[in-house]
Amino acid sequence: MHAPDTRGTPQSLALTQPADLRVHLTAHLGPAARAWLHRALDEAAANPGSHGPISVWELRIAEAGRRCGPEHADAARVLILHAARADADALTRVYFQGTAAERRAVVHALPHLVPGPEALPLVEDALRTNDTRLLAAAVGPYAARHLDPHQWRHAVLKCLFTGVSVDVVSDLARRAHRDTELARMLGDYAAERTAAGRSVPEDLHRVLTLTDPTATPPAPAAPRGPRGTDGTDGKES
Repeated sequence: MHAPDTRGTPQSLALTQPADLRVHLTAHLGPAARAWLHRALDEAAANPGSHGPISVWELRIAEAGRRCGPEHADAARVLILHAARADADALTRVYFQGTAAERRAVVHALPHLVPGPEALPLVEDALRTNDTRLLAAAVGPYAARHLDPHQWRHAVLKCLFTGVSVDVVSDLARRAHRDTELARMLGDYAAERTAAGRSVPEDLHRVLTLTDPTATPPAPAAPRGPRGTDGTDGKES
C-alpha cells in the first residue's frame, strides 16, 4: 500500500481506505494524541448517527485540531466520520455548521460514505469558495463520479482561476478526453488572459492537451465507490 499523507492532501485522504488511514495515522501521532483518537473512534462507533442537538462524535471533530495537531487533523476528522457511519444528512449538518477545516474533512470523506449523488450540494458549495484547500478537496473522486459535465468543466476552470494545481482533479485525463466544450472554454480563457497582457497558466495547456480527440484515450478508472462499487462520471456521450 502506498502510505497516505495524513497532512490532508485531497488524493490521499479521499482514496485511502479508512483502515489503512487509521494504521498510518496512529503510527505518526504521539501517545496522548493516539489515545485520544482511539477513544474518539470508539465513541463514534458506539454512538453513530444523531443523539440530541449534537452528537458526541461531532464534538470530537471540533477538537481534532487541538488534540492531533493541524498536520493530522484532517485525517483524524475523516476517521471519526467513518467510525460514526455518517450519512448524507449528518455530513450536511457537520459541513454547514463546521469551520473551513471541518468542511474539508467532510468532503474528503464523501467517496467512502455516500454511494450516490445526494451529497453533491456539499461539493457544489465547496466549489464556490475561494479557500484553495477546500476547493482542492472538492475536485476529488466524489466530484469525478457525480458532477455533471457542465459543473465539472467549471470546477476545472475554477482551479485554473485560483491557482489550484490540476494534479488534484481526480480522473482528469479520463473526463477531459475528447471534451470539445472544455477545450473551447479553455481556449476562451487563454485568449482573455492574453488580451489582458496576463500569462496563461501552464496547467491550462496541460488540460487542453488532454481534450485532444486524437490523443490516446486514458485507461478506464478503477472502481472507487463505497465498498468497491462503481459510480457514474456524468460524461456526455
